[in-house]
Amino acid sequence: MGVNRLLGRATGFFHVEKIDGKFWFIDPEGNLFISKGVNHVNYLGDYAPSLGYSPYNRHIMEKYGSVDRWVKETISRLKRWGFNTIGAWSSGETYSEEMPYTIILDMALKAGANWQSGIITDYFSKKFEQAAEDVASRVCASRRNDKYLLGYFTDNELRWTPDWRSKKDLFDDYMLLPPEAEGKKALVNFLKENYGEISLLNKAWGSSFSSFDEILSATYVPKTPATEVDMLGFLRQIARRYFKVTYDAIKKYDPNHLVLGCRFAYKPPDEVLEGCIGYVDVISINCYPNPYSNELAMRLADFKRIHSITGLPIMITEFSFKAIDSGLPNTRGASVPVKTQFERAKYYEEFVEAIMKQPFIVGYHWFQYFDQPYEGRFDGENSNYGLVTIRDEPWEVLTQKMAAVNLNVEVLHLSSEEK
Repeated sequence: MGVNRLLGRATGFFHVEKIDGKFWFIDPEGNLFISKGVNHVNYLGDYAPSLGYSPYNRHIMEKYGSVDRWVKETISRLKRWGFNTIGAWSSGETYSEEMPYTIILDMALKAGANWQSGIITDYFSKKFEQAAEDVASRVCASRRNDKYLLGYFTDNELRWTPDWRSKKDLFDDYMLLPPEAEGKKALVNFLKENYGEISLLNKAWGSSFSSFDEILSATYVPKTPATEVDMLGFLRQIARRYFKVTYDAIKKYDPNHLVLGCRFAYKPPDEVLEGCIGYVDVISINCYPNPYSNELAMRLADFKRIHSITGLPIMITEFSFKAIDSGLPNTRGASVPVKTQFERAKYYEEFVEAIMKQPFIVGYHWFQYFDQPYEGRFDGENSNYGLVTIRDEPWEVLTQKMAAVNLNVEVLHLSSEEK
C-alpha cells in the first residue's frame, strides 16, 4: 500500500509514527504512507432538489449500467491519478476494491447537531453518549479487523466558536439549556470550581446571583473580561467531553483503528485543541485558501501553531479549487473561483507541495470527486469541485497535474524539516 523507503512498525493496521522528525501514516505492513484522498467518491452524486433527482447518478447509470462497473472504473481512475485513499461520504461499495478508506461517523449529528445551521447538541447529555455508543456498535465493531480502513472521522465542521452559522459562543448555547440539562449542570459546576463563592463570581461578572443554583435558571450573562475567560475555560471542558465520549465509544468497539478527529472548519480555538489531546490520533482540518492572496502562508503558520499546541500530526481533509470556465455558477460553497482549469491545476500543485513540506502533515483529501449540479445540491452549492464533470468526464488538465504531483509527495515529505 505505502512506500517502503523506510519502515515503521508492522502492526496489521494503519497507525501514525514519527520517524527522523517527520510524521507519517504507517500502513499495515509497516510502510510509510501519505493519505492522498478524494471525498464523495459516491455513485449517488448530489441530489438537486429543483430537479428532483441527482444528475450525476442519472448520467453514470446510463453510462455504466451498474454500480459495480462504475466502482471499477472510478477506483482505476483514482489510482491512475495518484490517489490512494477513499475519503469521507463515499459509497460503501468502494470499500471492497483494496484501496484504503475512511468513514465519517457523524456522532454529534446523530444526537441532534446540525451542520448547516451550526446547532450543537449537549455533549454532556446521556443522549449524546448513547448516540456515540449506537454509531460505534453499528459501524465500528464490524470493521475492527479490516486492514484497509485508515480510520474514523467523528463529525464534520462542528461549530466551536462564532462563525458563518451563528454569532453565539458555545457558552451562550449552554446558558440557554434548561436547568435539568446535564450541560447546564456542568457549566454551573465549572463556575463553582472556578470561584468557590458566589460573591466572587458576582464581583468578577458584575452580576447579582444569590447562589450558583440560580445560574441554572439564567439564560444570559454579561460580557466582561472575566466572563470571556470563563467562556474559554468552559469551552475546553466542552471539547474534552466531546472528544472523550467519541473516542471511548470508537475504541470500545474497535481498538485497532485511528480516530481522525472532527474535520475542523479550518482554525479551532486553542482551548478546543487542548481539549482533544489524548482523544484523537490525527487533527483533521478543512481548508480553502484564497489562491490570489497570501492566505496559504497564513494557513501554514496556523497549522504549525496547531501542531505545536497538540503535538499531533495533521491531515487536510477538504481543499479544492473551482474554475469559472467550467460553466458552473460557482456562487455557493467554499473557495474563491479561479479562472481556468489550468489555474485549478496550478494551485493544486502549489497547495500540495507547500503542505507536504511540513513534517507534521500526513495527508490531504480533495473535495470532491464529481462536480456539483448547476441547479445546486441540498444546500445550494453549485460549484466546479469535481475531478470529473456531472457527466463523469475527467477534467484532464487537472487530473494530469494531480497524477504528476501525487507521485512526488513522499519525496517532498522526506525532505521536510521543522522550522
